[in-house]
Amino acid sequence: MSFSVFRTSLRSARAANPLLQRRAAQLPKAQFRAEFNRKFSTPPPGPGAKSSNTTLYLGLGAAAAGGLAYYFYNTDGGKEAGTAVRSGAQAAKVAANFVPTKDDYTKVYNAIVKIMDEAGEYDDGSYGPVLLRLAWHSSGTYDKDSKTGGSNYATMRFEPEAKHGANNGLNVARDLMEKVKQQFPWISYGDLWTLAGVAAIQEMAGPHIPWRPGRIDGFAAQATPDGRLPDATQGADHLRNIFYRMGFNDQEIVALSGAHALGRAHKDRSGFDGPWTFSPTTLTNDFYKLLFDEKWVWKRWDGPKQLEDKKTKSLMMLPTDYVLVTDKSFKKYAKSYADNQDLWFKDFSKAVATLFELGVPTEQFVTPEPWIMPTVEEQEAKKEEKK
Repeated sequence: MSFSVFRTSLRSARAANPLLQRRAAQLPKAQFRAEFNRKFSTPPPGPGAKSSNTTLYLGLGAAAAGGLAYYFYNTDGGKEAGTAVRSGAQAAKVAANFVPTKDDYTKVYNAIVKIMDEAGEYDDGSYGPVLLRLAWHSSGTYDKDSKTGGSNYATMRFEPEAKHGANNGLNVARDLMEKVKQQFPWISYGDLWTLAGVAAIQEMAGPHIPWRPGRIDGFAAQATPDGRLPDATQGADHLRNIFYRMGFNDQEIVALSGAHALGRAHKDRSGFDGPWTFSPTTLTNDFYKLLFDEKWVWKRWDGPKQLEDKKTKSLMMLPTDYVLVTDKSFKKYAKSYADNQDLWFKDFSKAVATLFELGVPTEQFVTPEPWIMPTVEEQEAKKEEKK
């Protein structure tokens, strides 16, 4: 649970707690504020205090957990009020500047990259693809009509969402990110997971993905129902139903599908098996090139329907991939991306940035404009310039 769940304004806490209401009526405002801060929160920093003060975050979380958390989790009506309180809490947090800086998030980014490179024999030697899948699947549950789902509450932490068929194997990624969470307890799971997706794309030679923090952690009651993520056995109509529900159009569907250039399918997870490209840890437009350049045939095996390249029989395509070259509308975008990687990178970056922000109220973000997080290589180059 992130500290943003516990952080709330003086007004919100007083309204929620009758004891505080009575105490506020008995004392002058200045004395009440002083007493409240002493018992329930960390006093606000003085002029010039930096928002990246780690002691402040830890003190804030500990004090709030000992006081206001009791109300949220144990009193009647607490859970029902949770969503509204958390939204107000984030807004108060932003207004008070009790937020980490970009430099703090860069440290988290670097910790994620370090873990990516410790994959050893896992898959093709990188945890990047599974981290991207975690970010994708935690964001792609959004429903624009009901305004539920998305990355805001990180509800894949809870059952049954964690055990949805489309999320098989993502316990690997969640466990990896738990190590980072322990190192940086102030970051919300939603911010952590989507930042991991950004790091995965950028560190595997992909484009920069604009990103900003502000997601908050929710409750199990906010977990989404099964069936909101794509079913790879289906066709074009299914893809449109899934992605239109999120608010994407045909061009964005095709652009986002190119993420399959990374990683591989696992028979013990999805039932499918194999990589999509010959370089599954490097992001290129080869996914689109291969769709057009290779001869694809249905694989003869005991698993679900999937295609394999006729030449080497070492690559795979899913039915939902193949519709990108059989559907007239999808095909024109797929062909343009096969011919122009720069164009795809541009459209992919924009679509992924949108995907990762689905379900997050604008007022929660700590910055009006997204950041460009520097890659580890760019950070090193900058250090060299300063020498």
